[in-house]
Amino acid sequence: MPNSENPKRGSDFERIAQSFFASQGIELKRGFEVLVGWGERKKPHRFDLGSNRPAVLVECKLHTWTEGGNSPSAKLSVWNEAVLYFLAAPPEYHKVLFVLKSINNGVSLGQHYAKRFSHLVPEGLEIWEFSPESNSATRVALDD
Repeated sequence: MPNSENPKRGSDFERIAQSFFASQGIELKRGFEVLVGWGERKKPHRFDLGSNRPAVLVECKLHTWTEGGNSPSAKLSVWNEAVLYFLAAPPEYHKVLFVLKSINNGVSLGQHYAKRFSHLVPEGLEIWEFSPESNSATRVALDD
């Protein structure tokens, strides 16, 4: 699939996430903007989905293992960037990294990320993996 289709695929995945949360009774807006930063140094940032009531911020990532089954290091760097934005967001928001479930050798990419980067994931941030086959999502446990 050409890279030129990635923005559309990402946008479609955001709609899927929005629909999933709506099915859970949580109405989220796309392109939800909040001020992020520390102290007096704050700038607006648009999260993929969000709401003030309830206070929720969601970033959606439609990444998979590499074709050879290797860890997609560059893509996981993007996940780390999302985690940084969550950390810089107002503390009253519930934060969710919503990712596509991608399995390689029995391990999901979300599980791999949690094992490799749990030390960077702040308390309260949840990682959810969405399975298109079952149209459901499950929370990824963080390894301590």
